[in-house]
Amino acid sequence: MRAPIKTFLREAEQRAFDPKHRRTLNFNIGQYNQKVPQGKAQFGDLEKARALAKNVKWHAMENLERYLLQFEERFTANGGKVIWAENAEEAAAAVLRIAEEHGVSHAVKSKSMVTEEIHLNAALEKAGIEVLETDLGEYIVQLEDSRPYHIITPIMHKSKEDVAALFHEKFGLPSDATPETVAGFVRNLLREKYRTAGLGITGCNFLVADTGGVGLTENEGNGRLSTTFPKVHVAISGIEKIIPSIHHLELFWPLLGTFGTGQKLTVYNSIFHGPRRADEHDGPEAMYVILLDNGRTDILANPRQRESLYCIRCGACLNACPVYRNIGGHAYGSTYSGPIGKVITPNLSGLTEFGHLSDASSLCGACTETCPVNIRLHELILDNRHEEVLQHVKTPMEKRIWSLWRRAMLNRAFMNVPSFLKRFFLRYFFRGAWGERRQLPEIEKASFNKLWRNGAV
Repeated sequence: MRAPIKTFLREAEQRAFDPKHRRTLNFNIGQYNQKVPQGKAQFGDLEKARALAKNVKWHAMENLERYLLQFEERFTANGGKVIWAENAEEAAAAVLRIAEEHGVSHAVKSKSMVTEEIHLNAALEKAGIEVLETDLGEYIVQLEDSRPYHIITPIMHKSKEDVAALFHEKFGLPSDATPETVAGFVRNLLREKYRTAGLGITGCNFLVADTGGVGLTENEGNGRLSTTFPKVHVAISGIEKIIPSIHHLELFWPLLGTFGTGQKLTVYNSIFHGPRRADEHDGPEAMYVILLDNGRTDILANPRQRESLYCIRCGACLNACPVYRNIGGHAYGSTYSGPIGKVITPNLSGLTEFGHLSDASSLCGACTETCPVNIRLHELILDNRHEEVLQHVKTPMEKRIWSLWRRAMLNRAFMNVPSFLKRFFLRYFFRGAWGERRQLPEIEKASFNKLWRNGAV
């Protein structure tokens, strides 16, 4: 069995049967579920808005090259610089090059999943550049030398008591410190870092083609501070974040706010069109946008999986997924967890290593129902499973097991064997796979076929 599968199974079992973890995760997702209907109420016709958003993203992906080049032309005309990165290594190297050119020793970073994807913090620290997360949740993750647990809420798995204990250990705050106390402490700590940082790093929620703008959405104001004080601003974006027009933001920003956090609109929504102009007092002297591929064009080339590029990273599918709600985010072993992670990670990082993520799904369709851009997530998960078979990713043992299962299901004599033999077969051949913590299914005394012949049904 491959190491990633072993890690997934081990961590999934550990988390699923941890009562405190389940309680904390379900409480935090419950808070989200209470707020979402309030955000949805702002839409006169929510289904029409979702359909329109999907059509816009469909059009953008079908014309991706044209819109990316338009973005580059407009952004460059505004004084910015665009760097195309084929993979994670090229993107990280570009940031290091920029830091070296501008003599940067200290950077501040706003919340960004794409920087997690390219392991940017590790690359900067290896080069001797101090990098500080400025989103409170991401800062807590950084203190623990861990990874985000959720696309939107990095510490979805932590209670306020857990956070207080961490700050007591790291900084000597009272062990019963309130969230307000912790937030105030971090705010004071970050102020000096913003002022002295030579480089501000952000992700990107939307690339606006017709104006050459970088749309950034956040709730704490750290994104604006990270782009206002430092002399250099680097925004890193997956190429799929493109939208054709600035007018589409009036559709996507409310959808992202509602499905991401239950808000009608996220608190801070900013658009950056380049470095500070001569008549402006705030902003960076230089601004770069790194456009990251890192497997996205491979997804684009697959007509069945292309739809996954419509994702606006709201995290709603994670909150709806019964698997995520039980095992949390770290068990996935990848940057992107939940249903969208099960779809894109095998395509970005390879079916051989991460194909098992698509197997960890009930295919209930809750993810598809909740997606703000109507991505058919459960069908794409199923398609990944089909692709695993076509590419012969499955182990020989698994293939033999399914072959035997098929023969058994098509053999009436086997289906009608006495129930005690079926119980024996389950007990001695499937108990390990079924798991020690679950009861084996009960076998009826007679098969449906026998009951039907005897007139019992």
